[in-house]
Amino acid sequence: MRAVLPREPGGPEVLEYAEVPDPEPGPGEVLVDVVATAVNRADLLQRQGHYPPPPGASPILGLECSGTVAALGAEVDGWQVGQQVCALLAGGGYATRVAVPAGQLMPTPDGVDLVTAAALPEVAATVWSNLMMVAGLRTGETLLVHGGAGGIGTFAIQLATALGARVFATAGTEQKRALCTGLGAEIAIDYRDDDFVAVLKGATGGAGADVILDNMGASYLGRNVEALATQGRLVVIGLQGGTKAELDLGILMRKRAAVAGTTLRARPAGEKAAICAAVVENVWPLVADGTIRPVVGTTLPLSEAGRAHRLMESGESTGKILLTV
Repeated sequence: MRAVLPREPGGPEVLEYAEVPDPEPGPGEVLVDVVATAVNRADLLQRQGHYPPPPGASPILGLECSGTVAALGAEVDGWQVGQQVCALLAGGGYATRVAVPAGQLMPTPDGVDLVTAAALPEVAATVWSNLMMVAGLRTGETLLVHGGAGGIGTFAIQLATALGARVFATAGTEQKRALCTGLGAEIAIDYRDDDFVAVLKGATGGAGADVILDNMGASYLGRNVEALATQGRLVVIGLQGGTKAELDLGILMRKRAAVAGTTLRARPAGEKAAICAAVVENVWPLVADGTIRPVVGTTLPLSEAGRAHRLMESGESTGKILLTV
């Protein structure tokens, strides 16, 4: 088969589209003929040598895909050869074929074409698991989403709005802020020129956010805690702003607030399967009826993965970047 692998740690130029051995589905796995995959920031980190795959995972880039079932491994039932699916992966998506644990395989939502379905697994699993299973976002609460115009952000805005939350987002350009408000955000804050803490508190009568979904990490930690409401929950899912920062525990305690940090890729297969099952049950109906729509900003051939990485690194993309086989 063909796949994208980095020759060595480095920039987008180290990515090679090459012939590699076909995967074989092991017990409990399903072999998928890939139609499309998507670019995630974890792929950029892995290419740079900063985020190796978990033990036993494919060294090929790619944390999600869509395609058709090609073969079933032993001890697999409930799936049929030829069935259209999408999948959450620990690696291997930038390829023409991938072996997937059956619990991480999901049917494509009704009304979503097979290529576009590749935009869904990682964002749906990340957003549902963090907003609902970790933060416990409730109807009527206020959510602040950082990076609102990206893949995670666009999905989080729509899901939280559908669940009856009041949503705010940060984004760096007028075009991106318009995208956020068009998806349901009450206010999209210019993080370059405006103080998101001040804007948020001004719009909430000084209360702040009940939940903050943060992709920045260290550089936003202090301001995020300041922006939390009483009993607020900050969930850190990315470290674009660094890994180390000081935390004023006094503020956290006075607010009776909580800070959680999560990753998805390295979770045990059983946890991922539970998340995927919850996504199919709770999120796919909202996608099928049009309440949530996948936001795809760019689609490129898999052979142009380097170009896709450059686009993500530029900060100019919106929504998901897809790679098609």
